[in-house]
Amino acid sequence: MDVRAILLDFDGLICDTEQAARDSWTALFTSHGLDFPDSLWRRMAGRHDGEELALARLAAERGTPVPPEERERRRGLKAALCRAKGLRPGVTALLDEAERRGVGAHVVSSSSADWVEPHLLRLGVRDRFASLVTGDLVERRKPAPDLYLLALRRAGLSPREAYAFEDSAVGLRAARAAGLRCVVVPSAAAEGAALDGAFAVLDSLDAFHFDQHTEGSHSR
Repeated sequence: MDVRAILLDFDGLICDTEQAARDSWTALFTSHGLDFPDSLWRRMAGRHDGEELALARLAAERGTPVPPEERERRRGLKAALCRAKGLRPGVTALLDEAERRGVGAHVVSSSSADWVEPHLLRLGVRDRFASLVTGDLVERRKPAPDLYLLALRRAGLSPREAYAFEDSAVGLRAARAAGLRCVVVPSAAAEGAALDGAFAVLDSLDAFHFDQHTEGSHSR
């Protein structure tokens, strides 16, 4: 069956906001004389509730809740670091090739629209996507399949008519649960994670080619 759509995650896939998030947490933990554990990052990366997990761990280490002003300072640092991030390599080329082939492009993200859309506008690619399907539209976010199922339903497509593109194990689980073939281009969110079941694991979106990635699975 011909591919009619590509469904792209945002954080870590289109723009490496995941590294910015990790750096902001490292800075906060360091300010308290603590290491930001790799094991904690692996638990929270790619999840919409990652902030709550990290704050709970820091509060336990401190013995007191994290003050609101410190939470806001961490969020402000993350936002500033994110604004310095551009498109990940290969995003433009993938969108150009999809457009040339008449394949629709859609964003499918656990983040809310008020986070994703301003970044897409900043990066100059908002008009390249036919739709945004974001976490504020569903009750269950990734790794549940709901966002992908909603995107497919809105586009009137079956899972076999689309590719999902993700950067993390959490996103991969969501795409697989929706019956999609998932291409993973790992970001900081995938560090140390098992990516079993990916249709392909690539170093960059530049390495994805519609004519080559048609059957089976491929590795880096």
